[in-house]
Formats: sequence, structure tokens, C-alpha cells
Amino acid sequence: MTDVVFPVLDQTKPETEGVLATWFVADGDTVASGQLLGEVQVDKVDAEVTAPVAGTVRLLVSEDEAVVQGAPIARIE
Repeated sequence: MTDVVFPVLDQTKPETEGVLATWFVADGDTVASGQLLGEVQVDKVDAEVTAPVAGTVRLLVSEDEAVVQGAPIARIE
């Protein structure tokens, strides 16, 4: 099992919350390593989140939900 974390986009304030803007996969989808999973935002900075490993994705956060940078947003089993 591997956690997918919200990337730290603001190094000066790692405790800053961001938003999970969009998921490109659904809960229970099978994903490949490196596959694009979603897009996150901190202030006005956007970043893509990719799968670190292959497997079945379990979404832990909903779209438009606030998340602290570095927190788990999905899990790949």
C-alpha cells in the first residue's frame, strides 16, 4: 500500500492548505505508475499529481476539499 500525498508547493509555508482541484481517476480505478491522477492548487500555483506505483486507487479526499500540503490524498493498493 502506497500513499499519494498532496505535494508541498509552498516551501516557505508547508503548513498551508491547498485544494484538490480535480481528480482524473475514480475510486477503485486501476492505475499505472506515472499515470496522472489529479490536479492540486495552493494559492495560485497548480500542480499535477501522478501515481508513484501501479495498482488500485482509493481516493481519500474529494474534489474542492481543502488539504494541508504533505497530507495523504489517495492510497494505491
